[in-house]
Amino acid sequence: MFDLSSMDTAFDLSPGLDLTGKKALVTGGGTGIGEATAKVLAGRGCDVVVASRKVDNCTRVASEIETATGRQAIAMTLDVRDDASCEATVQAAISALGGIDILVNNAGGSYMFPFLQTGMDRFDNNMALNLRGPYQLIQLVAPTMIERGGGSIVNISSAAGVQGVRGGAVYSASKAGLQMLTRVVASELGPKGIRCNAIAVGAVASEGALRAWERFGMTPESAGARAPLRRVGQPLDIAMGVFYFCSELSSWVSGQTLSIDGGPAIGGGLPDED
Repeated sequence: MFDLSSMDTAFDLSPGLDLTGKKALVTGGGTGIGEATAKVLAGRGCDVVVASRKVDNCTRVASEIETATGRQAIAMTLDVRDDASCEATVQAAISALGGIDILVNNAGGSYMFPFLQTGMDRFDNNMALNLRGPYQLIQLVAPTMIERGGGSIVNISSAAGVQGVRGGAVYSASKAGLQMLTRVVASELGPKGIRCNAIAVGAVASEGALRAWERFGMTPESAGARAPLRRVGQPLDIAMGVFYFCSELSSWVSGQTLSIDGGPAIGGGLPDED
């Protein structure tokens, strides 16, 4: 019979919210979702390495984290498309922090072109950015997680990886691949104490998304009107999902893709009720 005494702590969730002593590497951490994630993790006690191609942004974020939380925050340069850059950043992060318990694969990007105009150079660049880079970083970080008794990996995917998007054949395929990578890594590394999950992100008003929407004549209001909750997401919406996957609140969750997208847009049937 199940031991109900284990339920005694169910009313006090505070231990599961504490990440004190954990060490995190957040890629694409200089703006948007990555910035929000680094700040949320640090706010719960993490020391963090904030890494991206534009180190100036990371330096600003790291400074703001240290001022606000007192946690160690280090800015590093990282291009996830470059093998040597991935290797150097992971080794530097391990050296600076003493190890890595949390990896957030947030660096990525969408390049929207009609399928027949998407040549192999664009294919290779998109796959390197959204799938190959995270793949390599997981391989590089896993050994230190195993040495430390386990860890949590969170891959930032996209709704495009769930349902596809016109003009984003390669982007959709790369994000779908990232979600399947998440499942296989979770299965293989679970016995070693490593959990791996993904978030399928909807329309989030990050700096990059706002610039892209403007090019297509969209606004946050028009983008948000497509979601049942009638708004676009904010980087903090995604960062809180990342925190859930990194905390003990999700200690028995692995290999999952969580959609954070404002709700499912289902066509047909009855008209919307405002």
